[in-house]
Amino acid sequence: MPQPFSIPPTQLQPWHTRRSHWEIDRPWCRLRRDEVDLPNGQQIDDFYLFVRPDIALVLPVTPDDRVIFVRQYRHGAERILLELPAGRVDPGEDPIRAATRELREETGYTSDPLEPIVTLYDNPVKTTHSTHIFLARNAIATHPQALDTTEEIEVVSIPVGELWSCLQRGEICVAGSVSALLWWLHHRSVTG
Repeated sequence: MPQPFSIPPTQLQPWHTRRSHWEIDRPWCRLRRDEVDLPNGQQIDDFYLFVRPDIALVLPVTPDDRVIFVRQYRHGAERILLELPAGRVDPGEDPIRAATRELREETGYTSDPLEPIVTLYDNPVKTTHSTHIFLARNAIATHPQALDTTEEIEVVSIPVGELWSCLQRGEICVAGSVSALLWWLHHRSVTG
């Protein structure tokens, strides 16, 4: 039987942070300036990072084979976008707990248990957070939405059989949601 492929180990070395300074430290925006030494000896005195909390994202699938999305305005893109429910992981919080909370608050759906799929880095060059993606195989509407004062969210249910078309037309175009859906659709096609 052939051995599974294994990515070879690296000889690369991490950067060394000499000093960090907060340029902006506000509830909705934290920008840190690092002074770093590169492994080749070069120094960078102004490497900027957006410091963000980790994100928990849920791919909720209903018993009748529909995926639950949220549609909301996103000011950075200046567009109303369709995406999977997600939100911040509070300091010290388990990502699966955050995922459970965000699913219920944003959609009114619950599912037990949630299954970890993968952890991704959206933009590891300039942001510090990761996105923890979970699958909710038995999502059921059990509660009303419990939105924050800054949230206005529509819940949208899409049949699984329509997801590829929505992706191809660009109707679902938020990176974390696209990654989760592609992983799950591939996994479904391989495992049946």
